[in-house]
Amino acid sequence: METHRRTLTAFFALVFLTCATLCAQVKVDSGSAAIIAELINPQKLATLGARGANPRVQKTVYWLAAARQDKQDITNLLTTAIARAGYTNALAAQLTQDALLRNLDIAEKLGALDAEGLAEMRRGKAPTVQKGPYKDDQLSVDHIIPRAVCPELDNVIANLELMPSRMNSAKRDRVGDRQLYLAKEFHRASLLNAAGLLKVLAAAR
Repeated sequence: METHRRTLTAFFALVFLTCATLCAQVKVDSGSAAIIAELINPQKLATLGARGANPRVQKTVYWLAAARQDKQDITNLLTTAIARAGYTNALAAQLTQDALLRNLDIAEKLGALDAEGLAEMRRGKAPTVQKGPYKDDQLSVDHIIPRAVCPELDNVIANLELMPSRMNSAKRDRVGDRQLYLAKEFHRASLLNAAGLLKVLAAAR
């Protein structure tokens, strides 16, 4: 009987600890999701000035990296954050999520997620590239579809991508297959109007 009682006590203690851990994790997830949702809220982004979303991309990547260090499921975290931010168009939500996950991957592959880099990104600043041919360059935010071609996409998260500054400068305002494809996707997702799509198509000719 005593052995049985001890077994039950140990079992319930384990259940309690598991629940407490899960509850704590949910709170962390909820807090991170709320912060990211505030950073990527499309209505607020639309009120920003030129390149106003750039520091928000850096900050969002910081919070995603921090969440991953805490063993959170960052895909679920982003899904929650994007819904909270008010992305009601399913394609727009997916394009936004894809862009942010891609930026996290870029920052990681270029070694920008060290302690100093994360501290910079948390403040919305460009971290330093630590790996590859652009080592010691700044990891800035680039417009995939150039701002000069389509300024209405200036602060659209799905159109923003981390890129070493020197690579960004060399890229110039080119419109290629990737830009054409994304412009059509942005139009389908109601992130780009018909006039904007025509501008991108014209720039590719």
